[in-house]
Amino acid sequence: MLMNNFSNSITLLFNIQKPIIQAGMIWASGWRLASAVSNAGGLGLIGSGSMYPEILRKHIQKCRAATDKPFGVNVPLLYPDIDKHIEIIIDEKVPVVFTSAGNPKTWTTKLKEHNIKVVHVVSSSKFALKAQQAGCDAVVAEGFEAGGHNGREETTTFVLIPLVKEAVSIPVIAAGGIATGKQMLAAMILGADGVQVGSRFVCSEEASSHNQFKQAVINANEGDTMLSMKKVVPVRLLHNKFYRDILAAEIRGASQEELQQLLGKGRAKKGMFEGDVEEGELEIGQVSAMIRNIKPAADIVNEIWDECRNAAKDFSF
Repeated sequence: MLMNNFSNSITLLFNIQKPIIQAGMIWASGWRLASAVSNAGGLGLIGSGSMYPEILRKHIQKCRAATDKPFGVNVPLLYPDIDKHIEIIIDEKVPVVFTSAGNPKTWTTKLKEHNIKVVHVVSSSKFALKAQQAGCDAVVAEGFEAGGHNGREETTTFVLIPLVKEAVSIPVIAAGGIATGKQMLAAMILGADGVQVGSRFVCSEEASSHNQFKQAVINANEGDTMLSMKKVVPVRLLHNKFYRDILAAEIRGASQEELQQLLGKGRAKKGMFEGDVEEGELEIGQVSAMIRNIKPAADIVNEIWDECRNAAKDFSF
């Protein structure tokens, strides 16, 4: 794998230098993080799932002022005001949209009519094929290791990548458990055309996540996250009081309604944005056990890419 003057389907699709995409995470991925990643040669994404429509517009405008490179918006399809988000994205001429948590057929055609590249996040080869049939330009194959909301299949990233690659002809972006260049190279050897990185960018200087949350991630060890709330919506959480309350409810057989009541409103904001690391919902991936510092986003992009290139050059039997 030649890494000098690198170009492939992902860099060409998004007009970027490095096939590294920063995940559009709620309460972490605002315009500062997205623009920093794009300026470093990757693709930065604004996480719209935690934004009111007009807040999203402001973030798009500020991102465009901070970078002349391509950037995108991540849109959870279950968002209640999604029609307003889509209209703002079109009105502001955002070049790339990543969709998740819903049917890609709903908005892909409309977005592509406005020359917007569309990528959908999937947890199985079956849904990857549906995304391709819906007209998506690429898919993110996100494994069980990932933070935030996951598929119920619990398929790991290294199993999912080759399955999705075999199922579709469009580019495949690997996600879940990727925070280093060696992990990136491993994903690409398995067939990924690029990677999406989330948890590592939570611990970037530009991430809007609260410093208490960042410190909790840095302090996390192996085994300190768990996929929870499968009766409601599967989400990987960092262990804290809220997680233990959810676990106890699940062990006693709590219903979907009881779990929804325990979840309440604003738990994610309370934990990840406001910094209540005991009562808040702390969404993070298994790879948090490998994250030990907070760095500028550009340094993270460059370290991942340089390590990937060096590992590719040095790899031999």
